[in-house]
Amino acid sequence: MTSSSSAPRADRRDFPIAIIGAGFAGIGTAIQLKKAGIDSFTIFERAGEIGGTWRDNTYPGAACDVPSHVYSFSFEPKPDWSRTFAESWEIQEYLLGVVEKWKLREHMLLDTEIVEARFDEEEGAWTLTTGSGDTFRARVVVAGAGGLVDPSFPDIKGIESFAGEMIHTARWDHDYDLTGRRVAVIGTGASAVQVVPSIAPQVETLAVFQRTPAWVVPKPDHIYSEEEKERLRRQPWRLWLSRTLRYWGSELFGPLVFLDAPRLSRLGERMSMRHLHQQVKDPELRRKLTPDFQFGCKRILISDDYWRSFERDNVELVTEPIEEIVREGIRTRDGALHEFDAIVMATGFSLNIATAPFPVTGRDGRTLDEVWSGGAVAYKGMTVSGFPNWFILMGPNTGPGHTSVLVYTEAQIQYALQAIREIMREDLRWVDVKQEVQDAYNAGIQGRMKHMVWSSGCSSWYLSADGENHSLYPGFAAEYILRARRFKPSEYEIAR
Repeated sequence: MTSSSSAPRADRRDFPIAIIGAGFAGIGTAIQLKKAGIDSFTIFERAGEIGGTWRDNTYPGAACDVPSHVYSFSFEPKPDWSRTFAESWEIQEYLLGVVEKWKLREHMLLDTEIVEARFDEEEGAWTLTTGSGDTFRARVVVAGAGGLVDPSFPDIKGIESFAGEMIHTARWDHDYDLTGRRVAVIGTGASAVQVVPSIAPQVETLAVFQRTPAWVVPKPDHIYSEEEKERLRRQPWRLWLSRTLRYWGSELFGPLVFLDAPRLSRLGERMSMRHLHQQVKDPELRRKLTPDFQFGCKRILISDDYWRSFERDNVELVTEPIEEIVREGIRTRDGALHEFDAIVMATGFSLNIATAPFPVTGRDGRTLDEVWSGGAVAYKGMTVSGFPNWFILMGPNTGPGHTSVLVYTEAQIQYALQAIREIMREDLRWVDVKQEVQDAYNAGIQGRMKHMVWSSGCSSWYLSADGENHSLYPGFAAEYILRARRFKPSEYEIAR
């Protein structure tokens, strides 16, 4: 906390801070600024409500695959989660409650999309332009737009010709009733393993079109009783212990997920194969559902009912590649026509990891897209040389492969807060990470990638077009937290 006796020299009211995005990252940043006594911030959110991923993903079965006690702010614990793995509606309710508790509405501009950002080196300020043409000036920008925002549609011939209902999981149409319909699901990733078992009992037929099978492990879900919730409420140490044990449990599990170590990977593969044999009795179906890549190379999925869904008489797994979408349904490469009333696209998001979310122009007229033309890089995933006072939350190489993303996000929020306090206290115009510091850091990150399972040969959204991984952090969360624990002015160019 910043006390009045050590107040920064710059007047907080004259130090505007822009937070882009009102998901977990933006809301967490706003809370920590308020706790530090800094109220001169504005949250810009392009949608009409907060929540980000959890506002948009409301498809049947939508839930988090990280335990609730870890997938929540450490500084805003919730003792009354309904179950181990919270559903999307409950996470959204949690975020709405946190926003009301901290009175963040008065700092928000909803339905306000930032479409351009430009830095003035002399003033040490960013000018943000909205979609309606309004401009806002900010001394510091915290970019927390997130990656799971824009739905990705597959590049399939004739996709626009389908005469039935086409629904993306991230834009679910709750007015369309799937009951008794012939339904296709395209995709077998994280959203598919949740939506397939949720809709299978109500549809007439369900065909799941699989390009690549995934490693699936058991989901140790549990509905918390009222007695358990009351104990957690009355004895906060129990909630702290649950969070701590789950965090360190995921860290211990980490090497199975991110190291390119076949012996370790086989432990995970055997666990997944046991799960498959328990869920599916047909040997031929098991063969089709068995991945041919190393455990962890693609995202590992958790479910106790996805594989079991294929045992239902009305559910079919289609592994023949899709040739095109036609008016009646889907034609596969073998010439077969599969007719449907509805097609569900469980095809994830357009992450655009190597591009800026909108035009961002920094020092000397350089744009972020130009700087990232060879791949997105940032110092500790947060600051980019040439773009002063711009802090990215969950930027390049800060995604976790094995634990809660919020562990990383909270570390980044604290780093940005330290930088903001330094700028205010010393009345600095701007801070800009030195190019050599950024280069050395990222050389180390990419040097470690050859030892990670994501580089073992499979194709995934983790990798950019050049085959490099600019998405995930190659190591333990605890290590990243230690690396991000302190903002060091010596690593930055400083303008006073």
